[in-house]
Amino acid sequence: MRGLPMLIRLITPSLRLPRNSRPKARHISRLHRHLQPPSCCRALAMTVSDWKVVPQNHLIPPYNLFTRPLEKSQVDDRQYSVIRLENGLTAMLVHDPCAENAAASLNVAVGHLSDPDDMPGLAHFCEHLLFMGTKQFPKENEYSEYLSKNDGGSNAYTSSSNTNYHFRVSPSALPGALERFSGFFHSPLFAPSCTSRELNAVDSEHKKNHQADPWRIFQLNKTLSKAGHPWSKFGTGNRATLTAAGREAKARGKLSVNTLVNGNGVEKSANISKEPSPITSRTPSPTPSSSSANSESDADGGSVGRETRRRLIEWWSKEYCASRMELCVIGREPLEELAAMVSKLFSPIPNRSQDPSPIIDEHPFGPNEMGTLVSVQTIKSFHAVEISFPLAWQPPLWKYKPGYFLSHFLGHEGHGSLFAYLKGKGWITSLSAATQALGRGFAMFKTTMHLTKNGFDNYRSVVLATFKYLTLLRASEFPRWFQSEIATIAKTQFQFSEKRAAEGYAVTIAERMSWPVPTEKLLTAPVLLSEWESDEGERQVREALKNLQVDSGRVVLMAKKEEHERIFGGEKHWESEKWYGTGYTVERWDDQFLHEARSPNDIPDLHLPGRNRFIPTNLDVEKHNVQEPVQRPHLIRQSDISKVWYKKDDQFWLPRAVVIVDIRSPVAGDKPRATVLTKLCVDLVNDSLTEYAYDAELAGLAYHVTAHSLGMTLSLKGYNDKLPELAKYVVRALKNLVPTQDRLNVMKEKLKRDWDNFFMNQSYQLSDYYGCHMLGHQTWTVQELLEELPRVQLEEVAAHNRQLLSKINIQTLVLGNMYKDQAIALSESVEGILDPSPLVEGEVPSERALILPEGSNYMWITSVPNPNEANSALTYYIHLGQLNDPRHRVVGTLLARIMSEPAFNVLRTKEQLGYIVSCSRWLLHGDSHFGIRIVVQSERGTGYLEERIEAFLDTMDTKLEEMKDHEFDDFKKGMQQRWREPAKNLGEEASKYWQHIDSGFLDFLRRFENADLIEKVEKREVVALFRERVHPRALKRAKLSIHMQSQKPRPPRISAKAVEVFEVLVREAGVPVDLAATKDEFDQESPVAADFLKRWSDVLTEDTVSIDVAKGLLGRLPALMEQYPVQDENVYSCSADVTRVDDIGAFKASLDVSPPPRPLVDWGDLPAAKL
Repeated sequence: MRGLPMLIRLITPSLRLPRNSRPKARHISRLHRHLQPPSCCRALAMTVSDWKVVPQNHLIPPYNLFTRPLEKSQVDDRQYSVIRLENGLTAMLVHDPCAENAAASLNVAVGHLSDPDDMPGLAHFCEHLLFMGTKQFPKENEYSEYLSKNDGGSNAYTSSSNTNYHFRVSPSALPGALERFSGFFHSPLFAPSCTSRELNAVDSEHKKNHQADPWRIFQLNKTLSKAGHPWSKFGTGNRATLTAAGREAKARGKLSVNTLVNGNGVEKSANISKEPSPITSRTPSPTPSSSSANSESDADGGSVGRETRRRLIEWWSKEYCASRMELCVIGREPLEELAAMVSKLFSPIPNRSQDPSPIIDEHPFGPNEMGTLVSVQTIKSFHAVEISFPLAWQPPLWKYKPGYFLSHFLGHEGHGSLFAYLKGKGWITSLSAATQALGRGFAMFKTTMHLTKNGFDNYRSVVLATFKYLTLLRASEFPRWFQSEIATIAKTQFQFSEKRAAEGYAVTIAERMSWPVPTEKLLTAPVLLSEWESDEGERQVREALKNLQVDSGRVVLMAKKEEHERIFGGEKHWESEKWYGTGYTVERWDDQFLHEARSPNDIPDLHLPGRNRFIPTNLDVEKHNVQEPVQRPHLIRQSDISKVWYKKDDQFWLPRAVVIVDIRSPVAGDKPRATVLTKLCVDLVNDSLTEYAYDAELAGLAYHVTAHSLGMTLSLKGYNDKLPELAKYVVRALKNLVPTQDRLNVMKEKLKRDWDNFFMNQSYQLSDYYGCHMLGHQTWTVQELLEELPRVQLEEVAAHNRQLLSKINIQTLVLGNMYKDQAIALSESVEGILDPSPLVEGEVPSERALILPEGSNYMWITSVPNPNEANSALTYYIHLGQLNDPRHRVVGTLLARIMSEPAFNVLRTKEQLGYIVSCSRWLLHGDSHFGIRIVVQSERGTGYLEERIEAFLDTMDTKLEEMKDHEFDDFKKGMQQRWREPAKNLGEEASKYWQHIDSGFLDFLRRFENADLIEKVEKREVVALFRERVHPRALKRAKLSIHMQSQKPRPPRISAKAVEVFEVLVREAGVPVDLAATKDEFDQESPVAADFLKRWSDVLTEDTVSIDVAKGLLGRLPALMEQYPVQDENVYSCSADVTRVDDIGAFKASLDVSPPPRPLVDWGDLPAAKL
């Protein structure tokens, strides 16, 4: 696979804050995903004559305007402008009169590679604390609350060389959002009262990732860098790393009341505020528990926390420089108005005279890191090998993109490719190759392969074959048509690119804005390639190939410990990575392997690809004036077997189409074994089509066949020119499936691995899964599927495929640049190829939900399967009712939206329950019923989490009752705007229609009905629904909570009350000790018992007290811990009305099943649809 491979993407994570928040397609063709550019200096690309000064106008400061037009796609109807403020900040302004949301993204050319050596994670901590209020808007959740009311949201992430902050909001609310957003960069409070909580948030984020292989392997690769290289830094950080400098300074007596130390250990008079946050910046939890920290002295982390905050401000005051910032703003306002807003709001950011784009030229691979094999222990069960080579930083090579050229060949999956050869051997299940921008100034070229068990046993041969293919590339000629074809595909994709969501588009632009390219090419240079007009393009490729050799690469072999030792033939001497404890070994290749790897290619099956016959040649679009786009698809064909829903594109005017063919059969998932067989059939079909369909994917025509509980779905999207040809080929492959034993074995092994690894997912993912399962009719657990998988035989698969396809119902959606007769012809071809019998009424399967009875309160408790996972999770579901009741649907959806931000603010920000906290609407199976789901992942007990959620719900009654009318209207307007916003692209439009076809309700105009209805909704209706069905004491409330409890015991802790009583005993004993200073040693209100005991053992020495008194005091601790336990570690005492679920099957059998779906509207399209 050419493009950024999934594993490479997974093991280069950025640090992202959760905001009230299907796997990616295996092929990612957009070039920006290959390069992931950080900021870099664009000064050389700027010509003074291309800029003009726009003078000051009243309160609008002057700025420079780029005068040349920006190159853009021929179908892009947005207007662009680039301005540079006097402080050096550069902004891209985008006028989009049809924008569904306004958005902004600010990229700072500083990331975790700029962390001080003694404070790993400081850039990440800055990203967290920066959001906690500004001088203009001191309330800590003012920003998120404003966005939430205006149908918006925000996020941020810290990468190696940049940090990005971004938001989306209703278009009319953009000025207010920018006003709040801009203050973070010129006058943030870094609220002292939030210091301890955000330290905990960073710590919780790290712990969330501790059992995740992508993060573990990512950090190991960093740790194994050249000694002293910044790439080796621990970018996430945790509470210990962020406070280590402060704790060390305190131990040296450097942290007196008025004296702090700077990063070099030099004493410095503290000139930052040591006062608590302004009273308006921090409101305590409205539902404080006994473990809630409400005192400001606890909240600011004491002297250590204050020193950590001081160091943060010192770092921010140096590194967050206006000239290092690139901003993108997308809105409906004219460009001049956007420019005025940006100049006024962002000009106050100071220019601190820093290097605009600090570059690290040195690569983290030195002689000791090259030519090595690193064996890595994984948490999940899988086999993979990753081969990495040093590569020149790619943004300066934007014209020819040599790294992308090489990824095209090494990641190819067609005939003669490395993938085809290794797959034919039964050694791999996937291969991907891509460039990876590690930091500004250095990069890698990586090839990643997921191996079968047999492939892992033969990993040396797999790696050797890769080096043989690289040798083949070095020895081959590159006719210029190779680059020409790649450039043609990229140009076509760009010229007919679909509009993206505003927020994601703003992030992409802001990330790319400081590429070293001419300003007019900011949109085109990152994604387009030039043909080889001279020898320079090929020279760059040959130069890159020189480094892609065994002597300069690193091979990382990934598997469980026992698998490594099995092929090694005994126990290995493992080392442990510092931050995650990942087990690994490093060794050098033996001489025999090196000799073979350096030898010419001797594998005859390997050769370069031929020309791509799927490159579209007909890109015509018949565009005509449309007063208003048709709001739904029409039924244009109906037979005993199938229905065809169709809509000709009337708003995007691109040579693209989307086709969805859903095949339903009552035997597809009626039993666990049938579900397994259906999944294997689909996997084998996809597997058989790889070599044929890969060129289509490269050329922008993608397909996939997926299995589901009701049957199979074939989806195709891309250029319509050759779409029918590909569709018919795939359907024939589905009909004529002839599985072989070797490929079935590979698919079974892969499926078993995926399902085994499911139980190693994060705790909240598991609690959500079980919640869905328990409320779904005729659903099977992963465990039930795993029990059937080993017994599946070859002949069963073919027989099941024949039986499934012999009697079916087909629903088809055709949308885009295809005519009605083409859609009908394609449908007839599908029916003709499959040649099935029809299902009679009542046989067509449908998804259905299980309905909790009114007045019920269910709880299911189980253990997190991963014994090393420290986090528990709680999914808390409250049933609201039927989704097909229009007013009930609108009121319930509005209630869920109003609850979302307060839930995050109280449960995550204020109470610090955990990093993962979310409150949202939840649709049950079949989309006929819905409710509200709150999920929390935490190190605390799930019983305590349930108590805190119910305490939060108790306070929501008052919040709803006291909500001002204008606030309520803001929420209504935000939801109305969301429902009325048009689809941004063909895929989004297809998704909107398909959910109504798939559910069977055919309620295509629902969102418009919602938007009209919400105008009439009154606050009393929302309050009434909450009191009737959501409040913990509501008589009609129907609730189910899923408790996933960690098996890993938390270290015993001492409660705040026990600490308080112990200090009284110390004082009564007359011990001469500074109690406040001793208490300040601990990061948390309830310290770990072992740490507390050790600290007091160090204090109660013979110099201060007798041995008997010391023993007596310390001996009281166990009794105090028992008398005053930490509340959240208590066993949850269920309320009297809670029903504990012990048997899931019996529980599901006791619930009512939602009725089969029926169309809510008779559209009357046939016999002749009026199109």
